[in-house]
Amino acid sequence: MNLHLKGLIAAPFTPMQADGSLNLDLIPDYYQFLKQNGINGAFICGSTGEGVSLTVSEKKHVAEAWASCAKDDQNFTVMPLLGGTCIADCIDLAKHAQQIGLDAVSFTSPFYFKPANVEMLAECIIAIAETVPEMPFYYYHIPVLTGVNFPMFDLLKVIDGRLPNFAGIKYTHEDFMDFQSCLNFRNGQYDMLWGRDENMLSALAVGAKGAVGSTFNYAAPLYHELIESFEQNDMEKAGALQQKSIDMIRLLGKYGGISVGKAYMKVVGMDCGTFRLPVKNMSDAQFEAFRSDVAALDFDSFKSGQPVAKTIY
Repeated sequence: MNLHLKGLIAAPFTPMQADGSLNLDLIPDYYQFLKQNGINGAFICGSTGEGVSLTVSEKKHVAEAWASCAKDDQNFTVMPLLGGTCIADCIDLAKHAQQIGLDAVSFTSPFYFKPANVEMLAECIIAIAETVPEMPFYYYHIPVLTGVNFPMFDLLKVIDGRLPNFAGIKYTHEDFMDFQSCLNFRNGQYDMLWGRDENMLSALAVGAKGAVGSTFNYAAPLYHELIESFEQNDMEKAGALQQKSIDMIRLLGKYGGISVGKAYMKVVGMDCGTFRLPVKNMSDAQFEAFRSDVAALDFDSFKSGQPVAKTIY
């Protein structure tokens, strides 16, 4: 299926109330916030969106909220991560995504009972994707979390010609040889979406055109400027901007990991609550220290929330 997404696609956080329940009322404002900052789509219920911590019913409610916002927006792609452990649930969620008019669906490898080889991974993909033959289907490659690390070039070789709606791969890994080989497979037939914000410049250098990332939620202007600098062959500026991205992302490690993304969202005025167990959230005292560290990055100069004059894609 010839779908090639371009530009920045955010991986939204799932908004939560103080008691840990869904805060779906925030999603229309969230959608407008992303649009204001030149974001071209939303990869919902993924790692950043705590998909593995949501029930099937909750995933459907989140998907419906995003579908309602973007139903008339041809320039904004909404794609849910279906899951990766229960194939039957993934099929149910894929059919639901089709019914409510989402644009594509994605699936990651089973990570408890892992596929023994790339052929078995392909069988899982085919079992789900063939139930929604009109929907573009993406595989989500994130071996740091799934523990499944087959070369994606091998997956394309196994899938190729067997699944007409297989659109491509969301590639969240650092194997640039494999990524570049996938980009060039059959003269670029498959859409390869880059998934490591801290390595975006390197991905652009080998040919990436679209990216999915969590930090695009709160620092989209930084990445727009980075890509524009790259396209203008100003590599010194592009490298400096990538370093800003890295410095910003280092604070995630300093303050506890993935949950720190919601702290960044709070700083830009989009309070998405906290993460569910087993993820650890920072204390109030840690948040104040975090705010100081964020200010030291000159975060106000590149944070989301500021009007974007134009979308560069």
